[in-house]
Amino acid sequence: MKADVELILIHDGEQWVGHNASLRAQGETLASLDESVRRALRDSGAWPAGTRLTVFMGFDFATIPTWLRQYHNHYFNRLITLEL
Repeated sequence: MKADVELILIHDGEQWVGHNASLRAQGETLASLDESVRRALRDSGAWPAGTRLTVFMGFDFATIPTWLRQYHNHYFNRLITLEL
């Protein structure tokens, strides 16, 4: 499945953050992050209300210590579908 929107996913120590060049969303839980992404996409005005979008969130491996990366080559990528 091809994503309509791609975000980089990190955890800043307090919140999950999804961002790209034109959007930033954050939430304390993954559910609240998803809602924040939905709201940010809707508010961007790039898509009409009711549009169904697939969002890929690729975890930023630079946030994991180098010595751990070999054990987490697929760590925490997400694919969600949202209706605006």
